[in-house]
Amino acid sequence: MPLIELKSVDSTNNYALDQIHANLAQPGYCYFAHEQTAGKGQRGKSWATEKDSDIAMSIVLQPQPLLIFQQFRISACVAVATYDFLLKYAGRQLRIKWPNDLYWKKKKLGGILIENVVRSKGSGVITWDWSVAGIGINVNRSKFPEELKNAISLSQIRRQKFDRIYLAEELCRSVDHYYRLLMTNGFASILDRYNAVLYKKDKLVKLKKANRVFETRIKSVSETGQLITQHAIEERFDFGEVEWLL
Repeated sequence: MPLIELKSVDSTNNYALDQIHANLAQPGYCYFAHEQTAGKGQRGKSWATEKDSDIAMSIVLQPQPLLIFQQFRISACVAVATYDFLLKYAGRQLRIKWPNDLYWKKKKLGGILIENVVRSKGSGVITWDWSVAGIGINVNRSKFPEELKNAISLSQIRRQKFDRIYLAEELCRSVDHYYRLLMTNGFASILDRYNAVLYKKDKLVKLKKANRVFETRIKSVSETGQLITQHAIEERFDFGEVEWLL
């Protein structure tokens, strides 16, 4: 996976998608920005990065032969790849928070945003042509704005500075490894790994669905990406259906 460095972009995902639509992208291209001015997070939120301090990158993937209802497989694959890359730096306190954030203890170290290129070929045929995996990791920041009080960086965890390009190249290799594993060996081992390091697994948490706030125990995540919880009954939630109350 070649790493392509960009001086400044609004969003590495936007840049990667533009390259795809211009037929300039290839599977495995990794776009890394030294400055990202309008990074995107989950559910329309922004992802703030600091110039020359963080990892802001997007990786272009071709999802075939996966089917369109299997989109969570790419999401989990990239989450596990990012987790395993970060593990030796952040240590055993690191977890994957459903659906694909990286948490160290109770603080957010990184996040992933998957955007897909889906096209209609007519006659009701829909093809899933590309996935863009945007990955943001707090690396060398020593402090965060007040509104990001639950954020943390690798530098704060390890009390040292890191070479971001070296880390980004290592991360690309990890994603490449797990992507190949997904395509050759299937999803089972990746999902097992994902659930083994799931944030708050077997613990009581508070979730919010619409105006309902409830306490429940996190059990696992299903093959299709649903969060499975247990209280008086077992419930399953799609991404975006519930909000964590931390």
